[in-house]
Amino acid sequence: MTSGTAPENTAPAPKRRARRVVLAVLPVVLVLGAVGGAAAYTKATVDNADRTVATKVWRGGSGAHSKDPAGDVGRGRADTELSKLLLPVPDGYRLGPDVGEYGNDSEVSGKKATAQMKESGRGIAGKERRELDKRIDRLHVQGIAQRSYISGYSDLTVIQVVKMKDKKAVHDMYAFQTELMDTYGGLRKGPKIDGHKKATCFQAPKTSKLKLDSVSCLAYDGELFVTVEAYGTKPFNTSDVADLVKDQLDHIESPGEYV
Repeated sequence: MTSGTAPENTAPAPKRRARRVVLAVLPVVLVLGAVGGAAAYTKATVDNADRTVATKVWRGGSGAHSKDPAGDVGRGRADTELSKLLLPVPDGYRLGPDVGEYGNDSEVSGKKATAQMKESGRGIAGKERRELDKRIDRLHVQGIAQRSYISGYSDLTVIQVVKMKDKKAVHDMYAFQTELMDTYGGLRKGPKIDGHKKATCFQAPKTSKLKLDSVSCLAYDGELFVTVEAYGTKPFNTSDVADLVKDQLDHIESPGEYV
């Protein structure tokens, strides 16, 4: 047995392991695996986009124009309990590209919802993959509704609402994921969501090499877990993302009445 070399060789292991866990789990929570080529789509469309177009977010109001547009096909489907909880496509946005094989405005339930979350962990092998699958099974996912949005600037946002069996599972998932994201030191703090303490956002690591930037937000409300993943070219307006997240969470609290 030799001495003096072990500490030098083993000290970085916890940090490497933490980062490996983060990268393995984030795709499940932030739908990065499901989005697939969405980021590439955004980059291709935003490079030549007119970024002087104003983005107007629908916030309701009074009178005839205050009606929630969820019934409008162009605003997204609203034919199920879960799909009604997704934010209707606001003014200044349109339905975006397909999210993997699930389309741009979809819902899956039961075993299919669990399978979709597990698919996002594709590429993880061995013990880590088995642990990840067990964690997802314990969540008792009842359904996933997701919708993609393209802004007037051609920025892409994907919102996913996951319904679980109980509130404790939702809270535990939120706490676990925010802790993991805090562990990954390269992420920057994202915008705060006004009026929603149960929401946390992170921004991609700062780099001058990439033209694309992104913001990831996690939130929960009762038995619902919400993820928002937004992509755009620099300079990326994170306040627009924060507004969209706020409207989504307000919509969950009072469908058709959020402001």
